[in-house]
Amino acid sequence: MQLGFLVDLHLCMGCKGCEIACKVENEVPLSTWRLRVKYVDVGTFPETKRTFTPLRCNHCTNAPCERICPVSALHYLDNGIVNIDKERCIGCAGCVMACPYGAIYIDPQTNTADKCTYCAHRIASSMMPACVVACPVEANIFGDVDDAASNISKYIQRNQSNIQVRKAERGTNPMHWYVNGGQVALNPLASERPEGHHLFGKMTSKMPIGGH
Repeated sequence: MQLGFLVDLHLCMGCKGCEIACKVENEVPLSTWRLRVKYVDVGTFPETKRTFTPLRCNHCTNAPCERICPVSALHYLDNGIVNIDKERCIGCAGCVMACPYGAIYIDPQTNTADKCTYCAHRIASSMMPACVVACPVEANIFGDVDDAASNISKYIQRNQSNIQVRKAERGTNPMHWYVNGGQVALNPLASERPEGHHLFGKMTSKMPIGGH
């Protein structure tokens, strides 16, 4: 068994229901997130549109976070989920720095690592992840990718020409796919910023050291 996740971005409407359900189900502190929905505005006014991209742990089969953990707090379950044992975690943040997706954080209340676990506690009780249940348009598709008859396997098969993963070049083999994503939604460097609209403005004068 290898559990995986797929999001159909053509269906996602950015309601953030999944994000809220995740926080409530897993008691995620307000200053952190296991799942967040990224907004990206594209086009030039008045021809503009907004895209939505739910971001969570990719549960890679070659997970750098699992390899770097010095106490094996991050480990694989038999179903492929990359889980965290908070009893073992020492809060070194090595996994936070190793994850190429920015999906791991240090819980400010426990000082241990935390991230999306595909709601492993719910899976153990034969329930779906909270975000899947909460989605009103069924954009979140979850299941066993090793089972050819599963909904996610059929979805991947039907959309092979239009399916993507994030940062495939990192060799992590993520078990999280997107359909109808496009480069703008999944690759921040794919969009060019017009002159004068940079995140950090160009320096127009030199500031002396110390600001004097």
